[in-house]
Amino acid sequence: MEVKARNFQDLIVWQKAHQFVLSVYKMTKEFPREELYGLTSQLRRAAVSIAANIAEGFRKNGKLDKVRFFNIAQGSLEECRYYLVLTNDLEYADSSSLILLLEEVSKILNSYSQKIMLSK
Repeated sequence: MEVKARNFQDLIVWQKAHQFVLSVYKMTKEFPREELYGLTSQLRRAAVSIAANIAEGFRKNGKLDKVRFFNIAQGSLEECRYYLVLTNDLEYADSSSLILLLEEVSKILNSYSQKIMLSK
């Protein structure tokens, strides 16, 4: 029996995205001070956008409207993927665990979007 989510916080995809946001904030605390308005700000903004768009899409009524927000979340997710590669390349932090979490969010989000599109 499938349990219907009552709010966005019930969604596993949002829970994982929120976990990612918290991890990004923790990691970026250690970035160089000169990155505060650069990479730190950009990565945090994009990470928050993933969870925020999942939350906003949850309340949308039409399938296409819902999936549009989840697609925006996927775009922010890919933006984060690049910032995490850059973080590694600049040797600011080892972002490998965040990349794995991001991949998990991406797979769940894709699956969730497909399920919505196939629903009646």
